[in-house]
Amino acid sequence: MTDKTPYAPVLRTQADVEAAWRHLINPLGWPEPRLWFMLVDPDGVPFPQLCQIEGLPVEIADDGAANLATMLHDLVEAHGFDRVELLLCRPGGGPPNRSDRKNAAELYGACVVAGVPLDVVHLATDHDFWPIPLDALGEIRTPA
Repeated sequence: MTDKTPYAPVLRTQADVEAAWRHLINPLGWPEPRLWFMLVDPDGVPFPQLCQIEGLPVEIADDGAANLATMLHDLVEAHGFDRVELLLCRPGGGPPNRSDRKNAAELYGACVVAGVPLDVVHLATDHDFWPIPLDALGEIRTPA
């Protein structure tokens, strides 16, 4: 007998979020960069539908990040979500590179400006998942 209980994790920590991405996004392998986002209720349970933006540029422009953050703000406010989880995806392997960190910085900065509650941005490559915490961006600065 197959268990028909829907997957409904409770996301309280960065490790919980990474585990959810690992469960939900498979198989890995990306023809081009994309972005997934998950909307999370105040009880830590994600909304059951994930959203994907395909055709993302290798490096996200300021206005692209700002437009996305505005849309996310509107969704969070209109539906009472607690926060947003973001997953950047790109072809290839290895840990976050300069473009990945720049994209994460653009997203963090735009979400701060738009008032979007955001946890750790994650990256999925063709081979693995990586957290990109704000404090690990080093020389990359978020927009003011």
